[in-house]
Amino acid sequence: MPLRLYAAFIYVFLYAPIALIVFFSFNAGRYAMDWQGFSLEWYGKAFTNPIIVKALVTSITIASCTSIIATTVGTLCALGLERMRGWLRQLFDALIYIAIMVPGVVIGISTLIAFVTVFDAVNPTLEAIGMVRLQMGLWTVIAAHVLFNLAVVVLIIRARLAGMDRSLVEASEDLYATPFATFRQVVLPALMPSILAGLLLSFTFSFEDFIIAFFVAGPNTTLPIYVFSSIRRGVTPEINAIGTAVLLTSLTLLMLAQFLLRARTRSR
Repeated sequence: MPLRLYAAFIYVFLYAPIALIVFFSFNAGRYAMDWQGFSLEWYGKAFTNPIIVKALVTSITIASCTSIIATTVGTLCALGLERMRGWLRQLFDALIYIAIMVPGVVIGISTLIAFVTVFDAVNPTLEAIGMVRLQMGLWTVIAAHVLFNLAVVVLIIRARLAGMDRSLVEASEDLYATPFATFRQVVLPALMPSILAGLLLSFTFSFEDFIIAFFVAGPNTTLPIYVFSSIRRGVTPEINAIGTAVLLTSLTLLMLAQFLLRARTRSR
């Protein structure tokens, strides 16, 4: 019995703040924690606010580009690493795991320093030949997000490759299929659930990231950065509505990714 109470306390501690945000996002009052009745007013205000809409579009643009690039490059990396043997493969494996373990604040600072160093070296030459100076923007956030999402995609694809039936590939080769035909007709369909799961997870991680984007976004504002800037003036039902919408979007994408990964497991 004490263990059950302890477990219940832990769950309440974890999820009660989230439940409060969702609950008060439907508050009709002007203050975040003063319940005045049920209303969807703040959802309407949040998503008709041009600043919030612009930040939302920026976040979706960054997350879409990040997920496509990370998934494409990560799939190619996983296929290449699968054929690699010896110490070189162990080295790349270690680098992939390190990329996942590195804290976001370290990635943010290191990419900021790297970009500033490159800009200082390249911009004088670009100015001399009349070209536009490089500066922080959407592409710097995308590059930084690809850095850590790439490792996630590689691990998901490699887990699928490790469990894939190699006899299908060997049968295709015995039937004189070209390497590209084997990849297109055998390997790619088998990997597709993992590829889609990696795409959804990298989109989710990029969309909700605040720490890395805060360092390298320059003058651009993503939705998490807008929320952080707003709560410094106080939490409002509008912020609760945004948080609830982001929470539901992230949960939907994560559940879809989990469904695809479980479908992959059942198909083995």
